[in-house]
Amino acid sequence: MEIEVRLYPKKIGDKWGYVDEKGNIVIKPQFDEAGNFSEGLAPVKIGNKWGFIDKKGDLLIKLQFDYAMEFTEGLGAVLIGNKWGFIDKKGNIVIKPQFDFTFGFSERLASVLIGDKWGYINKKGNIVIKPQFDLALYFYKGLAPVRIDDKWGFINKKGNMVIKPQFDFTIYFVKGLAPVKINDKWGYINKKGNIVIKPQFDWAQYFFEGRAAVQIGDKVGFIDKKGNIVIKPQFDDTENFSEGLASVKIGNKWGYINKKGNIVIKLQFDEARIFSEGLAAVKIGNKWGFIDKKGEIVIKPQFDDASFFSNGLARIKIGEKEFYIDKTGKIISNL
Repeated sequence: MEIEVRLYPKKIGDKWGYVDEKGNIVIKPQFDEAGNFSEGLAPVKIGNKWGFIDKKGDLLIKLQFDYAMEFTEGLGAVLIGNKWGFIDKKGNIVIKPQFDFTFGFSERLASVLIGDKWGYINKKGNIVIKPQFDLALYFYKGLAPVRIDDKWGFINKKGNMVIKPQFDFTIYFVKGLAPVKINDKWGYINKKGNIVIKPQFDWAQYFFEGRAAVQIGDKVGFIDKKGNIVIKPQFDDTENFSEGLASVKIGNKWGYINKKGNIVIKLQFDEARIFSEGLAAVKIGNKWGFIDKKGEIVIKPQFDDASFFSNGLARIKIGEKEFYIDKTGKIISNL
């Protein structure tokens, strides 16, 4: 099976090119702007026009658009003049430019702005849910958040309002629950629109590993999916749980807790990020390094910034230059 090569836009000097995960230049810097690869193509700009390249750097769809978005579900949104339409991967216009904006396709539907109202089209460009919303986001698992006046609700793919607009803010469902804001307080609803955790928090996050960070007053703690406070609000800041641990801040120091709320890595870091592949980036003074789950430093603080490990590599920064390192801290390549 062929392994997909992931490429990332990178500005070198005053031009954009693309690098692989090890930071090797794969497509030389030559573009004035560059977007992410999606479905094998990436939008690029030279001068004042956009087109699309493949992963060899070949221009497959010529520079002709006033703006271009990444492809989703086989179609790419492009701007011609002041109207948006869609092209296929051969560059053919399949939905003529006629919309004032779009977020692209998701689950075979795309939200589009016509005048001052949002609706949805199918892949033939037919309006299947008439423009009636003040804002309409993309579909995710059959539901889309929409706003009418200043209230948010959810529609299904037939355009039926399955959860009436009643929330001051909401976003997508994750694992069956969505955080909602009502009168400056946050709670959670299920997909029937029933409030399952009453609005009572000053802020609420999605659930990760069965726990969600919530704020009461100026302190942050964690709840379970029944709304029970399982780790009392006592922290000044926190990250989400990952690999069984969450970084927390008290005063000006960070450490880590387990799902019982016990501090398992003492508060000692100036910043601390999530665990990934058994390691977490931590800052001591003005330098970043990495610790293991015992809190032992396995890569000494020496970097000006550091991200999480993925596929055995982590992106770090030394001065203004970025590199990838392996789990021994060895620099593999520059970006």
